[in-house]
Amino acid sequence: MKRQWWTLIVVCAATFMLLLDVTIVAVALPDIQQSLHASFSGLQWTTDAYALSLAALLLTSGSLADLYGRRRLFLIGLAVFTAGSLLCGVAQDQMTLVLSRAVQGVGGAVLFATSLALLAGAFQGRERGAAFGIWGAVAGVATALGPVLGGVITSGISWRGIFLVNLPIGIAAIVITLRLVDESRPPRASRVDWLGIVPLTVGLFSLVYALIRASDTAWDEQGVLLCFALAAVFLIAFAVIESQVSEPMFDLSLLKTPTFLGGSIAAFAMNASLFAMFIYIVLYLQNGLGFSAMGTGIRLLVSSGCTLVAAMVTGRVMSRVPTKWLIGPGLVVVGIGLLLMRGVTAESGWTHLIPGFVVTGIGAGMVNPPLASTAVGVVQVWRAGMASGVNQTFRQVGIAVGIALYGSIFTASLHDSLREGLSGIPALAGRTDEIADAIRMGASERAISATPAEFREQVETAAHAGFATSLNDLLLVSGILALVGGVLAFALIRAKDFVPQGPPGGGPGRPPSQPQDTEASPAR
Repeated sequence: MKRQWWTLIVVCAATFMLLLDVTIVAVALPDIQQSLHASFSGLQWTTDAYALSLAALLLTSGSLADLYGRRRLFLIGLAVFTAGSLLCGVAQDQMTLVLSRAVQGVGGAVLFATSLALLAGAFQGRERGAAFGIWGAVAGVATALGPVLGGVITSGISWRGIFLVNLPIGIAAIVITLRLVDESRPPRASRVDWLGIVPLTVGLFSLVYALIRASDTAWDEQGVLLCFALAAVFLIAFAVIESQVSEPMFDLSLLKTPTFLGGSIAAFAMNASLFAMFIYIVLYLQNGLGFSAMGTGIRLLVSSGCTLVAAMVTGRVMSRVPTKWLIGPGLVVVGIGLLLMRGVTAESGWTHLIPGFVVTGIGAGMVNPPLASTAVGVVQVWRAGMASGVNQTFRQVGIAVGIALYGSIFTASLHDSLREGLSGIPALAGRTDEIADAIRMGASERAISATPAEFREQVETAAHAGFATSLNDLLLVSGILALVGGVLAFALIRAKDFVPQGPPGGGPGRPPSQPQDTEASPAR
């Protein structure tokens, strides 16, 4: 076998691990909660620690790879991600797991930043197109299989298995990379923007910490307000620094291109709406309806399966349909699907969610394939790495902020709903917050059994109704977010912003095979 195909194998293996860990962890969260006695905010950090470290270091990792070699950084990323997976698998408490997830995110940032660059350096011509096609298929399969594999491993072994399964894959990938993958560097490497790393990292962490802390205290609590202020200061400082340094890791002038801005908004909205909602849908299916991890994974396959099929169809028509007609409407479809899931009641079964699962899955399949190509299609080839990294950063920030924001909304809604539902029971007037906290912790049965026998049925009914009401509120917010993102993306993305990538005659203002839309072609 040619060495270049070994490069494809290890890159696909790394991608499979990275994407699998996004959906596979969501299904295991209720089991993690019970095993480690984790708090509700701890569950949020289990996902957000990974997304935040990945978002903060993704652009820097690309610069380091250009300086020191993509193969070398890829190896470091594999080693760090594999080590982080081991630490996650043996974690004995909530804090250790969260910190280990952050280590995984560091390794993930390096792998994200180097994977496609390694493929681009190893393949040329038609073989490059085939390699990217295989990589895309693996990415789609990993996303689709995540819920099912998460359910199988969590139910059949334990939640620790979802992390430990990465060890043999990571070790094998390291061995193959050392022996069979060639080093590659760009002709000209940019300097690392060290000044930008600290304010971006501190700003993002402060923002997410404020949102998660608000779910445990209150929005006007002094610590929450201080963190919001710190987030604003550091993120503004990051923008100022990036506008002044000669070689920024995020060239803010890219946002002046409407299509790039629209793609960035779409990336944020996609992850902040549907993908951030997955954690709360999983909690509803397991803690609210009592399904096992396996049962939850099978039910989520309705959505991820539709995503895979829709993505395959989208990939075939991308060369004939304007990008704006895929990303914008696709996000609108996601928003409609999220709103279709609303109307959950204490008596609802999981089948109520099926229409929404199908519609959101189709919408996600419409958005994901063209989104990455939109980011790199509006810049010159030498800026493609930065453009792709910025798009991925917006994705990770979206899921981190979305999970944190929904957690605060969920908590407030649950407390209000229980206060209202139990208002007619004076004996429980002072226990509504305690019961709400127990529901968030996945211990609703314990809270119900601790109440006087004559009130248990009413408490159980109020608990189910409160969970349903809170989920409906989240679905409304996430649905509106997806709709707004879709409308903005449709308005901003335009064919004339695309930089010609093919031979002359491919048409001004568009990448190869990119059809003109009505803005660029009045004759249509």
